Amino acid sequence: MKGNTRDCDAASEPGDPACSCVASWWAMVLRNLRHTVPSCRGEEAKGKCRCWYKAALRDGNPIIVYLHGSAEHRAAPPRIKLAQVLSDGGFHVLSVDYRGFGDSTGTPTEEGLTTDAVCVYEWAKTRSGGTPVCLWGHSLGTGVATNAARALEAKGYPVDAIVLEAPFTNMWVASINYPLLKIYQKLPRCLRTLMDAFKEDKIVFPNDENVKFLSSPLLILHGEDDRTVPLEYGKQLYEIARSAYRNKDRVKMVVFPPGYHHNLLCESPMLIRSVRDFLSQQWA
Repeated sequence: MKGNTRDCDAASEPGDPACSCVASWWAMVLRNLRHTVPSCRGEEAKGKCRCWYKAALRDGNPIIVYLHGSAEHRAAPPRIKLAQVLSDGGFHVLSVDYRGFGDSTGTPTEEGLTTDAVCVYEWAKTRSGGTPVCLWGHSLGTGVATNAARALEAKGYPVDAIVLEAPFTNMWVASINYPLLKIYQKLPRCLRTLMDAFKEDKIVFPNDENVKFLSSPLLILHGEDDRTVPLEYGKQLYEIARSAYRNKDRVKMVVFPPGYHHNLLCESPMLIRSVRDFLSQQWA
């Protein structure tokens, strides 16, 4: 890889506690990590091996595990742009292709994607040297992020922070309101068929339920003119989380002005400032 980014190939570490269960799947997911170091270490990173990148996770700079949306893969242009923006802001970024996406084999399922995210978070946390690790989900990835965060919370290990970019309340609501599927709202039989398909495949990604069980700092980011996942869903999720959290200061929402739509919040100068301000306050 060029510059301050390289593929991690984190899977071939003997005795790795993060890979003690479901080893073949976890090895595949960890092999397809892409690690972008903070820009301040960019020159130093040039030409370095994978071992150097793994050791760099302990340098004191916070770590973001990035969980992308349903389209394409971790190397899609907006995702590369976001990784660079976060890198410029002083973050390590671990971008992953879940099973069935990009370089990763297998068939994507809700349970499988959640397992993959938990795996990567635990792998990063064990190598962070105590540095905070944040789960960042975009669109579909917000469902993966809250599923993973809830699973880790249930194990007694709340994640250090969660950022949800363009989140929905749950997959059923998001799908029937997706622009291309709104016709189903006027066709009850078709709508029932669609819902039955989701139930059969056990696809829910219940952000609205998951946030009720979380205690981690939670930042919601949403574009005012997002037509893929309308702003109203982000606002609904924010209100649900605010109502559920004991510490209301741990939940914040930032709405971006028109022009950034669903995939381009990384183009806004507000993004890195909002993220850094929130996380520095929560981690102080």
